[in-house]
Amino acid sequence: MNDSRTIAAKKHGKIFDPIAIVREYGVLIIIALLLIVLTFASNSFLTPRNLLNIVNQSAPLMIIACALTLVIIGGGFDLATGAIFGVAAVSAGWIATNIDPYLAIISGPLIGLMLGTLNGLIITTFNVHSFLVTLATSLVYRGIAILITGGSLIPVRIEQFSWLGRGRIGMVNIAVIVLVVFMIAMMVLLNRTTFGRRVFAVGGNEEAAILSGIRTNLVKTVTFAISGAAAGLAGVITVSRLSMAEPQAGAGFELEAIAAVILGGTAISGGAGAIWRSVAGVLLMALIGNGFNILNVNPFFKDLTTGVIIVIAVALAASKPRR
Repeated sequence: MNDSRTIAAKKHGKIFDPIAIVREYGVLIIIALLLIVLTFASNSFLTPRNLLNIVNQSAPLMIIACALTLVIIGGGFDLATGAIFGVAAVSAGWIATNIDPYLAIISGPLIGLMLGTLNGLIITTFNVHSFLVTLATSLVYRGIAILITGGSLIPVRIEQFSWLGRGRIGMVNIAVIVLVVFMIAMMVLLNRTTFGRRVFAVGGNEEAAILSGIRTNLVKTVTFAISGAAAGLAGVITVSRLSMAEPQAGAGFELEAIAAVILGGTAISGGAGAIWRSVAGVLLMALIGNGFNILNVNPFFKDLTTGVIIVIAVALAASKPRR
């Protein structure tokens, strides 16, 4: 009798399972704990200015992570986002100083879109794993960035260009507003459109998706195109904020974005995930960095802490029972 009641309760979701709750909302729980600890540890942490600064500084990485979530849910892997970020950044900087600052702002995402599309076409046309293709193209794109600048920095001190990274509406940076708009757009695309359902289908079981009539190559190419456009947008925001474009800009961003996506709980094997999870993953990493800076702790412990949390997140995800 007890067994039958337990089974019935499970079917109706009435059994309290703390492990399942931690697995599902672990990143939010850790963020809440960090907020509490850092609030008591420093009076300067829980202030509107500091919190807005954390989000503003993390906006480029959050934008990349949002788009990368689509790639990973679709069963792909993009190691070229950092290099695309660099190409878009130096291209936008050069265009802003030599042609037109407003054209520069538009050109960054467009250049990223083209490079991301190229990645997707190579992957689908030659049926090569995305890890290998994007690893190779990242080296090519980084070389292009160096060719554009000659290895030098490009100063971009133009008001018509810097408003994107430095401008504010009230207390909120324009970059944060761009992030929110982009995040909402990605959430709608993934959860409210036919394309989003196809992304989940391709990542969950590509063979079944093909049999059901989904053009899997097109879906994968579009996810890489979006990822490239996001990297380009992030590059423009960063150059606009720093008033300086450099060929090595964005180095390591791809690994940070992947770590954030995994940390948020999106399945690295594809087929499951959410945009908010990746944003939460970036926010968690940013909070760790901000907290360690405020407390003046050795940066080694920041990386150690982040690494341990990622390992725990992966372990929890791997322990999730398959349906």
